[in-house]
Parts: sequence; C-alpha cells; structure tokens
Amino acid sequence: MSKTANDPHERKYRAVGFCLAFLVYVFLLAPIVVTIPMAFGSANALTFPPDSYSFDLFKIFFSSPGWIDPLLESLRVALAATAIAMFAGIPAGYWIARHEFVGRRVIVGVLMSPLVIPAIVTALGLYLYLAYLKVSGTTSAIVVGHVTLTLPFVMVMVMAGVQKLDRNLEFGAQLMGAGQIRMFLTVVLPQLVPSLVSAAVFSFLLSFDEVVISWFLAGPNTITLPVRMYSALEWELSPVIAAVSTLLTVVSLFVCLIAVALKKSTPFDG
Repeated sequence: MSKTANDPHERKYRAVGFCLAFLVYVFLLAPIVVTIPMAFGSANALTFPPDSYSFDLFKIFFSSPGWIDPLLESLRVALAATAIAMFAGIPAGYWIARHEFVGRRVIVGVLMSPLVIPAIVTALGLYLYLAYLKVSGTTSAIVVGHVTLTLPFVMVMVMAGVQKLDRNLEFGAQLMGAGQIRMFLTVVLPQLVPSLVSAAVFSFLLSFDEVVISWFLAGPNTITLPVRMYSALEWELSPVIAAVSTLLTVVSLFVCLIAVALKKSTPFDG
C-alpha cells in the first residue's frame, strides 16, 4: 500500500470529498423523493407525506383529455423532431468531422449557436419568423423549433463518434470500389451505432421535456405536456402534476436503460 493511501490528511480529504458528493446527490434527488410519494396521495391536495395512498391521480391523468392530448402531442413532436434531427445531423456531422473547407468554423458556429444562445431568445426569434410565415401555433412549428434545439446535440455526438473511427477502414472500402454513399452506409454507420443511440435518446428526451420554445410556438390545439404542466402549476396547482412528474421520471429512466442496453449489445461499442 502506498504512503499516500496511509496519509491521514489524504484520508481526510477523501472523506470530505465523499461527504460533499453525497450531499450534492441528496440535494439533486430530493425533489424526486418528494414527488413520487405525492403522486400516490389524495386527489384533493398535494401533501407530503400523503395521508393515504391510492392510484387516483394516475386514473385522473389517463382518463382526462386535458392531459392525454398534450401527452400525445409531446410524443408526436418528440418523435418527429428526433427523426429530422437524426436524418440531417448524421451526414452533416460526418461531413464536417471528415472534411476541411472554407467557412467551416463559421458554419459550425452557426449550427451550434442554439447551445449557447438563451432558449427564450431562440424561442422569440422562431415565434416571430414562423408567425410571419403564418404557421405559428401548429405542430409543424413546434417540431421546427425543437429541431433547432436537438440538431446541434446530434451533430456534436456524431462528430465525437467519427473522431474515434479508424479512417483506414473508410479508405479501404473506397479502394475496393465502394462509393461514398455505400461506404458511409456499410462502414461508417455500423461503427457509429453507440453514438447514434445516445444522440437519438438524448434528442427525444430533450424535445419531450422542452417547455420554453413549446410555450412560444404552441397553439390552443397543440399544447405539449410540459406546457400543460407549467400551466397547471401557474393557474390551478392540480395534484395530477405529481403523477405526471412521476410518469416522466419513470419513462426517462426506462429510455436511458434501453439506450444503455442497446449500446452494450452492439459489437462496435468499445
């Protein structure tokens, strides 16, 4: 055993670091610990701990069009935004990572700008632009808004994955007569499966949970679930929101577990 490991000061610092990390985790998990029991409480009020336990709040959620319709809208928007972001972000990320061209940094900066620009600024710009085109308040408008938010994350993950690939395999495929598209589909994409799974999962969850852009672009018939939850907190403080929060937490954990399982099952996952 090394001398450093036996040093009492080193052990003290490690203990302090462990305690700080533990407190941070407790602070982050406290809202979940509080919300989940409340979801099984009474349908009349939000109380912690609940006076009695039941599934009444979940029954109200699944039987109310005022909650189910926003849930379905969020699913439609998230699936469409993820599909478009993946379709556009995969080839764009690969091309940018593999080629040098004039204006590359400018293009990358423009594409990545939603990562640094405040969401409310992006939302306002999208609202004004889409309102001018007379499509604001539609599902398509929300999808466009979410694509601007999810596309940079897809490109970042794809570009990071491409940097880890063996470029000799691509050269070899081209020397054997494979065209650019065939080489990309048969050589590059299979190796990018872990990055693509992460990008798709992250994009879906990011779109599904997005509230600022959705709030600006939603119409009376295109309200997403996060916007509905925000309205419930602002105007009525409905106890059902505890059940919705619990369902979203479970769905997010389930999707992440599926992503981890898919990444481990791919032969290209290093």
